[in-house]
Amino acid sequence: MKKITLLSSLALAAFLAGCSSDDAGDTAEKSGEGLDTNIVTIGTGGASGPYNILGTTLADTYTSEFDVNSRTQTTGASVENINLLSQGKIEMAFVMSDALSQALAGEVSFTEPVENVSQIATIYPNVVQIITKEGSGIKTIEDLKGKRVAVGDQNSGVEVNARQLLEGHGITYDDIQVDYLGYAEAASGLSAGTIDAAFLTSGLPNASVLELSETLGIELVSVEAGNVEEIAKEHPYFISYEIPANTYGNAEPIMTAAVPNALVVRTDMSEDDVYNLTKGIFENLDKLENSHQAAKEITLEGAQESLIAPLHPGAKKFYDEQK
Repeated sequence: MKKITLLSSLALAAFLAGCSSDDAGDTAEKSGEGLDTNIVTIGTGGASGPYNILGTTLADTYTSEFDVNSRTQTTGASVENINLLSQGKIEMAFVMSDALSQALAGEVSFTEPVENVSQIATIYPNVVQIITKEGSGIKTIEDLKGKRVAVGDQNSGVEVNARQLLEGHGITYDDIQVDYLGYAEAASGLSAGTIDAAFLTSGLPNASVLELSETLGIELVSVEAGNVEEIAKEHPYFISYEIPANTYGNAEPIMTAAVPNALVVRTDMSEDDVYNLTKGIFENLDKLENSHQAAKEITLEGAQESLIAPLHPGAKKFYDEQK
């Protein structure tokens, strides 16, 4: 009887070991090549913005494919993200090219040049969307003088380029009543009538603006292409951009400015990890596009253009393999 029991126990142990091995094999297949790091925290922006929507999809993908703890961290966006990255508190971040340029030079919101930041891709353009109520009389950026204007969270990428665009049109913060409001708060302010206009700079469409356009009559404020070209002489990351008709119920296209976005990582991350993180983006573009249509403008070719920060060796390895 003892022999039978022993044999049964051994058989059961072998069966369980086999199941465990199969499960491990499934996990290994699911995890892909794995990562050296166990955590991939992605700095994004406001909860309703494209940064956070795309970042959440990317984090879910990394968790699934690499069996790591990947999540997003909602922040004040670009400037805060760069600081968190340089301090080693996050691994990856969405940032605007203007804020990244200033960080590397130690200008504007940065008291000294920022280190430990490398770029892995140039992604979709962040479009400057200046929103006002119908009938406000605000048609162009010059009309903002003397008005109550939300310029984004303080020191965010939105606020940085809002200030530059205003100054490029001869308007300083002394000429307007400034409110530092994120996307959702700015939309609420317009709805409540506590502000006259708001800068909501993001990929198209912005969820807060889209929702606002369905509940409140809004208009898009234009920025002339010639003015953008002049401003770009000092701030070369600005480009002229046309917001298509019917984006927010607008009957006609509206000219404005845009700034390309960048995906950045800590320079001290391993080449293998960044290679896999970069690869994970381009092998899952369909998922990113399904989560937010701004991702439709992310391309393998465009990712390597207009780089602001040094390209991380891991990302370079991935791009070199695609040639």
